[in-house]
Amino acid sequence: MNENTRFDADVVVAGAGPVGLAITSMLGLHGVKAILLERGDELIDYPRAVGMDDECLRTLQGIGMAEAVLPHLTPHHWMRFVTKSGRCFASIEPRTDEFGWSRRNAFNQPLVDRVLLDGLERFDNVDVRLGSDVLRFEQDTDGVSLDVKRSDGTVYTLRTRWLVGSDGGRSPIRTALNVGFGGFTDTSKWLVVDVRNDPLGIPNIYMHCDPSRPYVSVALPDSIRRFEFMIFENENEEEMTQPHNMAMLMAKVLPPGVDATSLDYIRKRVYTHNARIAERWKVGRVMLAGDAAHIMPVWQGQGYNTGMRDAANLGWKLAYVVKGIASEKLLDTYQLERPPHAKAMIDLSVTAGRIFSPRNPAVVAARDFATWVLNLVPPAKRYFTEMRFKPMPRYETGLVVSEAEIDTEPGVKQLLCQLARKTPLLGRLMPATRVGRNSPVGRLFIQPKVRTRDGEVKLLDDVMGSGFALVCWGVDPSFWLNQKSRDILAALGGRIITVKPVVQIHREQAIGPDAIVVGDEQMRLKEWFGSHRGAVAVIRPDRFVAGLAYPVRINELLAQVADKMGLNVGKGAA
Repeated sequence: MNENTRFDADVVVAGAGPVGLAITSMLGLHGVKAILLERGDELIDYPRAVGMDDECLRTLQGIGMAEAVLPHLTPHHWMRFVTKSGRCFASIEPRTDEFGWSRRNAFNQPLVDRVLLDGLERFDNVDVRLGSDVLRFEQDTDGVSLDVKRSDGTVYTLRTRWLVGSDGGRSPIRTALNVGFGGFTDTSKWLVVDVRNDPLGIPNIYMHCDPSRPYVSVALPDSIRRFEFMIFENENEEEMTQPHNMAMLMAKVLPPGVDATSLDYIRKRVYTHNARIAERWKVGRVMLAGDAAHIMPVWQGQGYNTGMRDAANLGWKLAYVVKGIASEKLLDTYQLERPPHAKAMIDLSVTAGRIFSPRNPAVVAARDFATWVLNLVPPAKRYFTEMRFKPMPRYETGLVVSEAEIDTEPGVKQLLCQLARKTPLLGRLMPATRVGRNSPVGRLFIQPKVRTRDGEVKLLDDVMGSGFALVCWGVDPSFWLNQKSRDILAALGGRIITVKPVVQIHREQAIGPDAIVVGDEQMRLKEWFGSHRGAVAVIRPDRFVAGLAYPVRINELLAQVADKMGLNVGKGAA
């Protein structure tokens, strides 16, 4: 029997939420045979998440879906915190676009999910199976076997090389793996009310910090509005959704005299806020992603976005391993890179909730006074307005190369770096083997607009393609590449992008045949490289900086990248 006939798919993704849809799209783009299973006969048709950030939109851009979802978004969607008296004590209005998109966007999740699902029809190598629930699975050294129950009650078996559990906060896959889901469930509950034909029409998000009953008002696309009300310990969903109680709640948000029963309700549902993270995200041949790996309170709208960061990190790594370009070492970096940032986003969401919804009058008074004072201090005001409090992903270990690791001088430092990669405890004890706090390595690369030689103005990612890229300022590193590095670059499917001032993009001096020359339309790339030590950045498919070096050190950098991902230099990316 041919080895490939033993497997129905290279990857099975369980759960057709946004994370599962995004991962499956990435696998489709890379030509990986994938099956997407969803227990429901249809996608969920009511709003859940309401906020999408620029990182998420960049991920959708990478799978060719950003333009398709834009009609379902409201860009530049500000979040305003308001006291009981009506004073706005904090307004989050980030207007920067360093990653190519608006930093805060409201969106209609059911419609965006549908767009992502329809986008899978592009791929002959992707099979979507709705009404298919994973009953059980068992993994071995070669793959994973699953029993799947159709909605008609029949059961069949699948065999796959890898399994991704993106099956929600109550993930049966995580439970079957006996993976702990540590954290806490908040004692407070919230009634979420979504209505059609928005009765208010005002834009943005308003967080009303009324200690008698905190509430939220959110404008969404397509004339949908969300209200959220804190529910007290002695109240429950059935009681609070009765007409007289709904009238009492809606009186807080509607103009006087408006009848709450006249609204067109989409749903009314009570939620609890959880802050939990899985102890392990990779167990053998099974990976967890999205809500199956972490859940968090809604206060910063980061649950959806954090899940999409998982997809951006995991999807291409699975593809490279399935296709034999990299070894399983690459998938191990998913566990190293993603959980720390997910934990940081959980902590941010918990903190925001505590600021928003205290009920103790003394605490409320202290908060209101402190925020009044801070608004008088411009740096403090910018800290909130520009969303500088949001922790950006920063990978200190994993598929990142520190400056010490490309040191060519033999000796104790180089030996310890090699040992640190093989011994996690030693790596934690050796700061020199980790990426420094001020280094751009391990951070998301900027995405400004660039001008091509054909005169088109594009976002940088659209020039880099779906694989690795060497992005360089003013130089073509081909002059310095040895044959091993050329083989590595071919295996990575890497492109060389040489950035020049727009007025120089048609000059051929010192440019080889393999370099793609673009003009620095906004001069942001010149500023970026001028702020860091190095002129050649190795950019991963998820747009994180794997390493930065001067052209004369590019061979050492590429060798380290190849080693960390177990690169099969004899097999290039398709």
